[in-house]
Amino acid sequence: MPKLLKAAQAGTLESSDMLVAIAPAPEGAGVTVQLASPTLQQYGGHMKEVILAVLKECGVSDATVDANDKGAVDFVIEARVKTAVLRAAEAS
Repeated sequence: MPKLLKAAQAGTLESSDMLVAIAPAPEGAGVTVQLASPTLQQYGGHMKEVILAVLKECGVSDATVDANDKGAVDFVIEARVKTAVLRAAEAS
């Protein structure tokens, strides 16, 4: 996976979706995930695990992620994170 070159986002704030914004972080900074969700207490930990797993799968080790959940299920979260990463890396 190419290095993140710019900030990018994917998704919407519609019901059952998630808006994911990702930006490159300095090398060695690691991944920071900020999550907003009406179900944060119940599912916040799981949603962060899914986001981190997708980033690892894509080879992203340094990034800042802001995710605004509106009831997205796992496959939607995965798709939004992957799309944001591809856009940030300017890959097709």
